[in-house]
Amino acid sequence: MLDLKQIRENPQKVQELLDRRSVNQYDLQPILELNQRQRELETSRTQLQARSNEIGKLIGQKIKSGSPPQSPEIQSLKEEGNQIKTKLSELEPKEKDLKDQLNTLLLSLPNLPSESTPIGKSEAENVEVHRWGDEYIPKDFPILPHWEIGEKLGILNFERGVKIAQSRFVTLIGAGAALERALINFMLDQQIAAGYTEVMPPVLINSESLTATGQLPKFAEDSFKCSDDDLWLAPTAEVPLVNLYRDEILEASQLPINLCAFTPCFRREAGSYGRDTRGLIRLHQFNKVELVKIVEPSTSSQEHQKLLKNAEAILETLKLPYRTVELCTGDIGFSAATTYDLEVWLPSQRTYREISSCSNCFDFQARRGRIRFKESGKKGTHFVHTLNGSGLAVGRTMSGILENYQQPDGTVKIPEALQPYMGRDVL
Repeated sequence: MLDLKQIRENPQKVQELLDRRSVNQYDLQPILELNQRQRELETSRTQLQARSNEIGKLIGQKIKSGSPPQSPEIQSLKEEGNQIKTKLSELEPKEKDLKDQLNTLLLSLPNLPSESTPIGKSEAENVEVHRWGDEYIPKDFPILPHWEIGEKLGILNFERGVKIAQSRFVTLIGAGAALERALINFMLDQQIAAGYTEVMPPVLINSESLTATGQLPKFAEDSFKCSDDDLWLAPTAEVPLVNLYRDEILEASQLPINLCAFTPCFRREAGSYGRDTRGLIRLHQFNKVELVKIVEPSTSSQEHQKLLKNAEAILETLKLPYRTVELCTGDIGFSAATTYDLEVWLPSQRTYREISSCSNCFDFQARRGRIRFKESGKKGTHFVHTLNGSGLAVGRTMSGILENYQQPDGTVKIPEALQPYMGRDVL
């Protein structure tokens, strides 16, 4: 959520940053008007409440000094007090209604892009900042798409996934299930060694949690909801990990908090009709190891770079070619201020595909989730900064392995780092 004070005091700057995001126009005027009306009502209510308190004291003083309770002066004060109570009873619901309207509009606004975020309208204007592993790109023979080699090896079965559920589900069998499990354990071990604390959170989460991290109300159609409960299937472990600290005031000495979690993730992919209908790239259910940092604002840029390096290290240890791109203002996510995407090379498509998105949300999620910190010996509290990134998406990592480690004889080598987890060196 954006800072209402910032919107009120510098609307032109906020509008300029919002306009950098996309061609969609975000109109701040209704927010400014509602806030003005709400502040006027709040001032009136405060003045009336102060006068009510003053009347109560005056009546007490006059009775204490000997004035009869039924005296005209005291009766006049009581009448004024009753009129004020009536006005207050009328103002309070009006003020609450204005606050609710204001909150609804604020929840619909995306985060402001960082001043350093490249300005652009679409992913075509993202900026490549790093490329690694060109020497590992297979070049000597045609590479089968990962779904084809996976089906030939008997480790991926999409037809049975459709039979059990529907399209965009897959069943992993034998060595396919073992490879998925090996990747999960490998990623967790690597991130724990890098200083993250492993968490195994609930994957059914409530609406308040999704609102805090920015999935609700805007992206309800992309999530799966349990119709009989206020519970949703987690779209990413970012949601439960950030919400571990919702409505809390942390000590500065607790920061930074570095968390990692493996969870299954669930997304409707409502806006991706007709895209990636085959393979492991865009499924309704997929596994992911997520990284989350909760940090002091002064360190969030450095922590963002650390998180990015932690995600890149997985690809480099597996010797999977990838590139890092900085997303432009038209491509960053709703809650993000700045984002780097990692894209793994898929030789069958002759292109890089996203495998991790590493974002710094500044205080956007912290405001929505009311997550603050205080420094020892100092007054006041401040909002934390939250960061998140995939470390990595497991299915997409498997697709990278099945293609980049494919051999001319139809086998697939197991990356050396995974061999201890698999107990074998080839599929």
